[in-house]
Amino acid sequence: MKKRIAILATDGFEESELKSPKEALEKEGFTVEIISENEGNIKSWKDGNWSNEYTVNATIQNAKASDYDALMLPGGVINPDKLRRNKDALTFVKHFFEQKKPVAAICHGPQTLISADVVKGRKMTSFSSIKDDLVNAGANWVDEEVVVDQGFVTSRNPNDLPAFNSKLIEEIKEGKHKRQHA
Repeated sequence: MKKRIAILATDGFEESELKSPKEALEKEGFTVEIISENEGNIKSWKDGNWSNEYTVNATIQNAKASDYDALMLPGGVINPDKLRRNKDALTFVKHFFEQKKPVAAICHGPQTLISADVVKGRKMTSFSSIKDDLVNAGANWVDEEVVVDQGFVTSRNPNDLPAFNSKLIEEIKEGKHKRQHA
C-alpha cells in the first residue's frame, strides 16, 4: 500500500525545510500533499526574502488526518506563527497524535505543536530560539541533530535535513506508534 504524507504549511515556510523532505519522501515512492489554509499556492521564504510558490493540494478544512500516514511541518518564522492561530490546523495536528501516526517538525515548526498542546512529556529539539517555549509547554528539549520519540521526529535547522529526512522515512515505514508514558 502506497503511503500518503501530509505537509502542513502556509505562506512564509522555510523553502529548504519543505522542499528537501518532500523530495526525499517522493523518492521513497510516497505520495506527498501540501495542506494549507487556502487553495492555490503558498509562498516560500529563502535567505531573508520571498521565494518560490508551491501548489496546495488540499485545504485544512477539507483534509482529514485519517487519510494520511504521517504529517510533516516545516519551519520558517512566519509559517508556524500563522498556523498556530488557525483552529483547523491545530485540530488537524492533534488528530495525527491521537491516531499515533508519525509526525515530524523542523526548526520553528514545533511552535504549531505547542499550540496544539501535543508536546508535553515529549523529548524533542527545535531551533534554539524556541527552546524556552517548548520547555514551558512541558517538552524535554535537547540540542541534537535529530530526535525521535515514539514516531515523533524533530530537528533544529536546515543543516539537519539529511538526518531529519532519513529518520522521517524510517518512522513512516514503521507506521503507528504506541505512546509510552514516562
